[in-house]
Amino acid sequence: MRRPVRVGVFGLLGSGNLGNDGSLEAVLGYLRAERPEAVVDALCGGPEVVAARYRIPATRLHWYRGEYRTASRAGAVAAKGLGKLVDAVRTAAWVRRHDVVIVPGMGVLEATLPLRPWGFPYALFLLCASGRLFGTRVALVGVGAAPIGDRPTRALVRWSARLATYRSYRDTLSRDAMRAMGVDTARDEVHPDLAFALPVPPPDPSGRVCVGVMDFHGGNDDRARAEEIHRRYLDGTTRFVRALVEDGRQVRLLTGDDCDTTVAAAILEAVDSPLVTAAETASLADLMKETAAADSVVATRYHNLVCALKTGTPTLALSYAAKSDALMAQMGLAAYCHPAREVDADRLLEQFRALEKRSAELRQTLAERNQAAVRQLDRQFAALTAALFPAADHALRETP
Repeated sequence: MRRPVRVGVFGLLGSGNLGNDGSLEAVLGYLRAERPEAVVDALCGGPEVVAARYRIPATRLHWYRGEYRTASRAGAVAAKGLGKLVDAVRTAAWVRRHDVVIVPGMGVLEATLPLRPWGFPYALFLLCASGRLFGTRVALVGVGAAPIGDRPTRALVRWSARLATYRSYRDTLSRDAMRAMGVDTARDEVHPDLAFALPVPPPDPSGRVCVGVMDFHGGNDDRARAEEIHRRYLDGTTRFVRALVEDGRQVRLLTGDDCDTTVAAAILEAVDSPLVTAAETASLADLMKETAAADSVVATRYHNLVCALKTGTPTLALSYAAKSDALMAQMGLAAYCHPAREVDADRLLEQFRALEKRSAELRQTLAERNQAAVRQLDRQFAALTAALFPAADHALRETP
């Protein structure tokens, strides 16, 4: 008797980050088209959300529910420590039940935002080590990577990548970063972000400007300056929004993670104008609808940029990491980046006006780059099928 291939998806999915969930959606679309017989489930951060939204069984990534909260009391510290041991057993048992596990996109090999080694980097290492132990193929598909200064985090990320069966990256910088960390990347490929495989609404410019905001406090190495960086980012972005309103422009604030709503609320309170509203978005599809209806977009969070560029809307990046600069260059908009750590509202306004003057030309450029991205992702999925579902296996095995 034959049984279908068992596929797991893994990551901080369903946890409020729309970019992560968009990558999952792209991979599920691929699986349903290429391996419709596959039995798919998830080990993820928000199992209730994933199960309800994507209709697949889902298990909580961490045994200890307070994993990403700072532990200050002895009981919480002990619970976190116990959780590491329990998670090792839980992860191994989950991996062993699968033929293939896919980590869909996300910046799983980077630390461009504050990150502790014993959080997600440890969870990813457990996954990849379990895959190697039990012969389960683990694929890091279209992931982001960046140089990591913290030694424990760097070691966990390096070994996770080495133990994976398949790796591909969303930009050349990511592959270069892993090579610099000692990973053999000779066979690793670079393809556009997985979100470029998602369907897109038709453009419908409405005259308004979308401003994507982020609860930005710098990166992993900026902890000592985190509040100063956040204050400068918020002040500069607020001044920019106020300048748009003074020009009579309608502004729509966008978020990409649950934590970003506090920034949107602060800008709404500070500007206090009916011309400024905040969008309610629950998915990348919602974000794309917003950006498709904009004349132009100014955005910080990486997947807000992806959504704006995917819909062909002229976009200016408040760049907080090299991945944002790389994405803008890939899409032909390298000249329209502004540092998120040093937001200068006057300079930003100059760049924005220059962007809008070239709107028609940039829309044509983005249309051409998007067509190329779709073709590259078709090759990505073909390579993934060959690596994870060999023809000799036919994705079906005999049961004992």
